[in-house]
Amino acid sequence: MTAPLDSDAVAHVLVANHRRFLDFVERRTGSRADAEDVLQGAFVRALEKGNELRNGESVVAWFYRVLRNALIDRQRADAVRGRALESQASGDPDDVEDDPELRAEACRCVLDLLSTLKPEYADLLRRVELDGESVSGAAAAVGVTAGNAGVRLHRARKALAREVERTCRTCATHGCLDCTCANDA
Repeated sequence: MTAPLDSDAVAHVLVANHRRFLDFVERRTGSRADAEDVLQGAFVRALEKGNELRNGESVVAWFYRVLRNALIDRQRADAVRGRALESQASGDPDDVEDDPELRAEACRCVLDLLSTLKPEYADLLRRVELDGESVSGAAAAVGVTAGNAGVRLHRARKALAREVERTCRTCATHGCLDCTCANDA
């Protein structure tokens, strides 16, 4: 039985080949940002599992297997999200009632906080949440796939929630219907 490779040696080889790995993943995802996400997750997984490598085994070849598995996992997750988005987009529009009174009472600071988000996040939130556009319609309008738009929308909602919590503090937890945080600033 051969001894496991030193984790520092594995990390050194991975970092030295970062550009090659990123290019490999980007060619398969078509997006630099998606490639960086996949690569980051694969690096974490590799560093956790690096002790499984044995002396004499190629770190690079082993990591390409890790990358391929990460890409397959990503494609599966995207497919699941895409099906969920299509299901949601094809849902009955009467399921969600548009209440103008509720919309008028919504915390105004949330609208102001949209400008603190990445422009692509703010645009997607405006289209889907405020203008009532379907996720697939918004995706087509901004030139991305429905799956990508769904991921962006999820990230945008989380980013906005963080900003609301950071800015509004207590009213973010207990409700913003009588928001005074804009007056406190």
